[in-house]
Amino acid sequence: MTERLIRRALISLSDKSGLIYFARALAGYGVEIISTGGTAKALRDAGIAVTDVSAATGFPEIMDGRVKTLHPKIHGGLLALRDKPDHAQAMRAHGIEGIDLLVCNLYPFESVAAASSSFAETLENIDIGGPAMIRAAAKNHEWVTVVVDAEDYTTLLSELAATRGKTRAETRRKLAQTAYARTAAYDAAVSNWLAGELTKSGVAEPPRRRAFAGRLRESLRYGENPHQQAQFYVSNEKRHGVATAEQLQGKALSYNNIADTDAAYELAAEFGSKQPACAIIKHANPCGVAISSRLVDAYREALACDPVSAFGGVLAFNVTLDGATAEEISKLFTEVIIAPDADTDARRILAAKKNLRLLVAGGLPDARAQDLAFRSVAGGILVQTRDTAITAKSDLKIVTKRKPTESELADMLFAFTVAKHVKSNAIVYAKDSATVGIGAGQMSRVDAAKLAAMKAREVAEAAGWPEPKTKASVAASEAFFPFPDGLIAVAEAGATAVIQPGGSVKDDDVIKAADELGIAMVFTGVRHFRH
Repeated sequence: MTERLIRRALISLSDKSGLIYFARALAGYGVEIISTGGTAKALRDAGIAVTDVSAATGFPEIMDGRVKTLHPKIHGGLLALRDKPDHAQAMRAHGIEGIDLLVCNLYPFESVAAASSSFAETLENIDIGGPAMIRAAAKNHEWVTVVVDAEDYTTLLSELAATRGKTRAETRRKLAQTAYARTAAYDAAVSNWLAGELTKSGVAEPPRRRAFAGRLRESLRYGENPHQQAQFYVSNEKRHGVATAEQLQGKALSYNNIADTDAAYELAAEFGSKQPACAIIKHANPCGVAISSRLVDAYREALACDPVSAFGGVLAFNVTLDGATAEEISKLFTEVIIAPDADTDARRILAAKKNLRLLVAGGLPDARAQDLAFRSVAGGILVQTRDTAITAKSDLKIVTKRKPTESELADMLFAFTVAKHVKSNAIVYAKDSATVGIGAGQMSRVDAAKLAAMKAREVAEAAGWPEPKTKASVAASEAFFPFPDGLIAVAEAGATAVIQPGGSVKDDDVIKAADELGIAMVFTGVRHFRH
């Protein structure tokens, strides 16, 4: 492959951002422009010479514009191998002119589907001619340059300036790869939308084929470790979080920052926005969570759970970050803060922390929104719906002789919500709407209970408290106790009430142990494994 001169371009755009600037520059190189519908009108209104596709093909647009570029004079012009004699002969015989540059983006299917438009409207926004042209041009990139992203306009124009109106082989190949990725992502969005519509209509079986796609947000310095390469791709999922957030200050986010920030914000969002909440995350696990009437108090209580682990952690809030809370945060080294917004005082105070990343997400993710979560495994992808189960007071089944108090019930529901976001096996102790001990990711549930209690004792000793806050606390287990030993361990830590899913073959033994210890226990019927 070699350099190819751009003589004739077909421009067909739904998103016309940068169109006039780009097309005027092409015209300056003597490029003949053909175009469709609204794009042709925009060019003509700007005083740029343009030929309508219908004039180039000799065939009018029909069926409300559904058929306009699906014509041999278009696809022949894109697919012809100009140096192949029989292709050249076919072009001459049928009056087909070569198209050297295709500039095309697609009907806004993703945004229409995300807006919960009607089935008919969404269906009508599935582009047919655009993907067909893009794929044709990308296949024939030895001869044709294809552009699907407006951000490539400036780069291409710079190359045309350097090569006197030509494109280089490596540029065309790179643009072809981008083009195929775009049509793949587009088709993935359509197929996944249809899968969702089938589910709504009662079709239960999963799709035989699933398509996944993403758009590069940025290349990261490295992955979980310096010897690993990493990139951050974003999907079309309209869910507030690290992928949608605006970074107001600080260094670029790392792979681990992004993972931890996502975990923190999803946990904070569990509590809605009626009462301020703070979640502190370290290595994807919470090390402190609290809700309170004031955001600064929620932060202080979350920090008090494990201030040592909180050093260098990620903070997430469910309401606008205020100055008082920012003042407290500034006393501790923190990697990332994410909140729906930050007020003027908070922004001013944290601006002094040059390396601190401050992100505003513009809203909270809906903890009840049902969408998909993915995980790669060797040779495949695991797919599941998000864990959106919410446990309410009415869902609880009291299984012990002693009934929990109202304050214990409130703390149990809080602790069980936090446990949903802790790696299994997990035990969470809570008191007065704040975590006071968290045991995460242990192979034994007994070890998780003991680890959380040990951390609570260390915190109490460091703070000079007479006893750890696990005394008179409640305990939550994200899965059932298989034997009484785990329950006994949380009782030894001082818990007076326990919330767990239940469902073990040893449930009766566990209930008997709770009764003997004078502990109140409730079953939820729902577990929250997190691996």
